[in-house]
Amino acid sequence: MSPQSASKAQTMDRTLFARLTGNLGDQATLAKLGAAFTQVYAEFLPDIIKSETGLDITIAYAGCQSGPMNDLIAGLGGNHALINGSLRNWAPKFVLGCGAGFIMTLMEHMLGARPEDMEAAVARPLSAIELDLSVMVFDKIANVLRSAVNAPGGFEPYLDPPYNIEDRPKAAGDEGNDFAAAITMTISLGKSMSQIVIIVPQRDLLRTVVSAPRAKNPTAASQAWSDQLGEQVRRSQVTLEARIRLQSLTLDTISKLAVGDVIPFMDNTGDVRVEVSANSKDLYICEFGRSGENYTVRVKDNVNSDDELLRHLMN
Repeated sequence: MSPQSASKAQTMDRTLFARLTGNLGDQATLAKLGAAFTQVYAEFLPDIIKSETGLDITIAYAGCQSGPMNDLIAGLGGNHALINGSLRNWAPKFVLGCGAGFIMTLMEHMLGARPEDMEAAVARPLSAIELDLSVMVFDKIANVLRSAVNAPGGFEPYLDPPYNIEDRPKAAGDEGNDFAAAITMTISLGKSMSQIVIIVPQRDLLRTVVSAPRAKNPTAASQAWSDQLGEQVRRSQVTLEARIRLQSLTLDTISKLAVGDVIPFMDNTGDVRVEVSANSKDLYICEFGRSGENYTVRVKDNVNSDDELLRHLMN
């Protein structure tokens, strides 16, 4: 922006200035663009999900809102996962959102739940493991977006790590708070209905020509995607807790314990039993020991099967 334009922007109403410079569109234009994006997503994203997971989803247009980017993001409310992105030769910044319910339901299926047994997910922020797995969901969403806008050069979208909307840092002032549009689509999977949201500055959106990509034959990528999901789960960090039972004491004795007093383990002879858990779920029966300067536990038995364990850790 030239110094003269910047000076005019400071003295002119922000909304009027944005409209005069082509950075703010009317509702009819935005709705047309939103519907065009939805048409592309409705045609291609279900095929991608079907070919790679075997699940049937449906996409429908839910509206297009206009306003400052920070306000549009805040208006999503809770229980959405977000990812910040950019695509060279189209938009230097945009935000993708996905309702937590879709990712949670998809996760249940990938961990072995049958579609007919899956209930609508109870809305909540995603766990760390679910956020890890949402990376691939956002990758599919971003690639359909890339195909729809057909940015010159054929560059791939750049995506930051996903995060829960509750964890988004508060914006400082109006920096980066451009007039944007939030294109909202519903995404249905079984009994779960969530949203996909594309939030992009209008200066970039209004210059966009939406075109449907060429249809591709479904690939045999289902197993590969399942393997990727499983690998993401297994690479995620989980906090473990160990419990050792102590000898029973009377309340009178407990009330008189002082610094330096010793409480014996429940097991007076043999190996000391340790119960290891994560997310309040018992995982292993272990024995207490020591290796060099470190106290350790040695696994003696599994409490649950691998599938049961992974399913619980997702919650």
